[in-house]
Amino acid sequence: MSDNTPELKTEQHDPAVPEAYLAFMRTGWDDRGDAVERQAVADPAAARRTRLAETFPGERLVLPGGGYKVRAYDTDYRFRADTAHAYFSGNQTSDATLVIEPDGSPVLYARPRSGRESDEFFRDRQYGALWAGKRPSAEELEAALGLPVRHVNDLATDLAAGGAKTRVHRKVSADVDALVAGDEGRDTELARVVSEMRLVKDDWELAELQAAVDATALGFEDCVREWDQVLVHGERWLEGTFFRRARTMGNDLGYDSIVACGPHATTLHWIENSGPIVPGQLILLDMGVEGANLYTADVTRTIPVSGTFTPLQRELYSLVLEAHEAALAVLKPGAKFLSGHDAAMNVLAHGLGDLGLLPVSVEEALSPDSKVYSRWTLHGTSHMLGMDVHDCGHAAPEAYRDADLTEGMVLTVEPGLYFQSDDLLVPEELRGIGIRIEDDVVVTADGVRNLSSALPRTPDAIEEWMGSLRG
Repeated sequence: MSDNTPELKTEQHDPAVPEAYLAFMRTGWDDRGDAVERQAVADPAAARRTRLAETFPGERLVLPGGGYKVRAYDTDYRFRADTAHAYFSGNQTSDATLVIEPDGSPVLYARPRSGRESDEFFRDRQYGALWAGKRPSAEELEAALGLPVRHVNDLATDLAAGGAKTRVHRKVSADVDALVAGDEGRDTELARVVSEMRLVKDDWELAELQAAVDATALGFEDCVREWDQVLVHGERWLEGTFFRRARTMGNDLGYDSIVACGPHATTLHWIENSGPIVPGQLILLDMGVEGANLYTADVTRTIPVSGTFTPLQRELYSLVLEAHEAALAVLKPGAKFLSGHDAAMNVLAHGLGDLGLLPVSVEEALSPDSKVYSRWTLHGTSHMLGMDVHDCGHAAPEAYRDADLTEGMVLTVEPGLYFQSDDLLVPEELRGIGIRIEDDVVVTADGVRNLSSALPRTPDAIEEWMGSLRG
């Protein structure tokens, strides 16, 4: 491996470093590596690389993992590897790039820890072991992931060598993008393929998703157990409580938690979470734990702050639940991806008609040329779920939105009703109410299996659940 001493990341307020101190710090360390076990993701990742290479025979494929992103001046967001990079390599260290060579052989270009002959380990704020923790060595990465590792500083030279057709997974690393001239058609096709390969989950992935969902269910329970504190401190107490579970049992949150009480629930992605928790109102909780291997849950429950639904809240909630059940009933292999959405919207449109809200007949409202009921439903009922909360986002419409479901696909089912506080077309008693029920399901041979069934969904079960957890 070539000499790859990186430029040190220091700050202007750091004290001066005399030569005597530098020399003293470079001596007297036990720099042996750690014993490393092969990670469980290594074998699935190897099989995925083989499939990807077979899709683009004789081409070089470049999948960067990304680097740190600045939050403010000299502080960065916690690093999270790009999904495609992690899917095909298993690597979660920063600044790495996976290259699959034209013959199908992989190389991981990584930034391993420096030796103690370098000043990095005690001076570098971003990569130094004494500042940021001990990064794995190249040998440790090789043992854990089962693929060859070279230093990331060799990437530019190696990519410049040879005339192989090269595709790059773009917009992950500006530095890597700059190394290879772009070809929009080729690169877009690579992004599509790496998304579509994730559409069907294997047994290992399903176990990872189930673990993330199970941890999420525990996080919901944590929140209700702390209800007395919630009533005092508001939405952010709930946000913080769930975050504690996510960091304890997983890598992080799968997405910013939505903790939306009362009229905040009518904002689909309310992540400010700055409001009070008001007795008598409903609170919408849309939260998910991201597991250690980056598979995430995405679950929503809408529950009564006081522990029991009012008659009106129960009526509206039951309508959304009926739509939810209708969607679940039609999802199976061979059904269209949008069949669950269509079934849920049919129920909600009829319910809105019964409430006297539709300006036209239910049949006309359901027409593709109308859909005026969407004023109060707003969004689609499903999206794919996996390592990204909105997984497989670069897949072609004919492989995703317009496709038939296949056994092993994982998707959400999340119909909702939203009556804005300023909507003059609904009765005043409905204004400011938002309800969503969301579960994560896997398509099985004859239907779907609800990964998040441990959390109650019926009004009676929710009331009993809240009562038991609050003691």
